Amino acid sequence: MALAFPLMTLLHQQSEIDATQSAIAQLHQLSQNLTAQAKVNSSASAAIALAREDYQMVLPGQALIQVLPGRSTSFVSENSGDPGLQPLVSPQGADLVTTPTATSSSNGFLTRFVHTLEFWR
Repeated sequence: MALAFPLMTLLHQQSEIDATQSAIAQLHQLSQNLTAQAKVNSSASAAIALAREDYQMVLPGQALIQVLPGRSTSFVSENSGDPGLQPLVSPQGADLVTTPTATSSSNGFLTRFVHTLEFWR
């Protein structure tokens, strides 16, 4: 019984040491991986490519243009070529949002108030 207590403590300490050594080895491997990645990204061309692809950044004097997908049936896909060569879309087919205009100034306060509320909807 006198040896059991120090032996159990010694085994517990050894298991903690092993777990700590394993964590240190994992951190060392992670550090090596990050160092290798930093070397790859340290060149100017790699930094520019990373900035363009991941953060949509451009060099001074350049402009970023993003083409958003359309809602109508005349949608131009990526494979359809130059959008400047596509036929024109009629205003009726473009799904333009129209706002009602005031027909006359004789409308009452309540009508103007309702139109104002509809505007903010």
